[in-house]
Amino acid sequence: MPKFAANLTMLFNEVPFLDRFALAARTGFEAVEFMFPYEHPAADIRSRMQEHGLRLVLHNLPAGDWNAGERGIACIPGREREFRAGVDRAIAYAHALDVPQLNCLVGKTPQDADPAAVHRTLVDNLRHAAGALQAAGLKLLVEPVNTFDIPGFHLSRSAQTLAVLDEVGAANAFLQYDIYHMQRMEGELAATLERHLPRIAHVQLADNPGRHEPGSGEIHYPFLFAHLDRIGYGGWIGCEYKPAGRTEDGLGWMGAHR
Repeated sequence: MPKFAANLTMLFNEVPFLDRFALAARTGFEAVEFMFPYEHPAADIRSRMQEHGLRLVLHNLPAGDWNAGERGIACIPGREREFRAGVDRAIAYAHALDVPQLNCLVGKTPQDADPAAVHRTLVDNLRHAAGALQAAGLKLLVEPVNTFDIPGFHLSRSAQTLAVLDEVGAANAFLQYDIYHMQRMEGELAATLERHLPRIAHVQLADNPGRHEPGSGEIHYPFLFAHLDRIGYGGWIGCEYKPAGRTEDGLGWMGAHR
């Protein structure tokens, strides 16, 4: 049976962040994930997880100035020192929160930059991150993101991302496969998941269109959940969707898959 982790960046967002842990536990989640922990002391987050019997399965590396529209800086020449400082900060949080893997949003392709320099910067930064995470006992994940929601995002397809990871050449670097993003960019969800399963360390979900709950759109999630079981995916599935209404009112879809 699939194991679902509540993405607390998007779910239960009707309450302050630190109060979302209680709601996740109350509605049956045993694990959580979120994009960024850095606005809160790690001790406060850890306390909420322990209080409610939750485990953390994922958070992201720092991704630049999010409020200004940045969606990662790993591919941006000239920001290497900032990126590497962010890796160190993320590792410190990961150790404090007992999270086994960190996701890298690589960012938007910088306008007017030399494509060769952008690619070289990305590969060098990911090699550095993978090495630092390997020494810390952590996995590095890299996530392709659809370019309808985030125009210009540098990695937008699974094969493209895997080709970069091939060049990075790190045994602890994996693909984060977001079903919603990949439905929008390439389809072939079941075949891609099966073909690349050994290189996929984490799966996330949302339906399309709208990025709402499973069952609200075109993706046949009962088939995909059964397919993930058949092919032997044993990881968590992060529920990174925008609730169409109040989060708790839209969780009925989980009942049939537990």
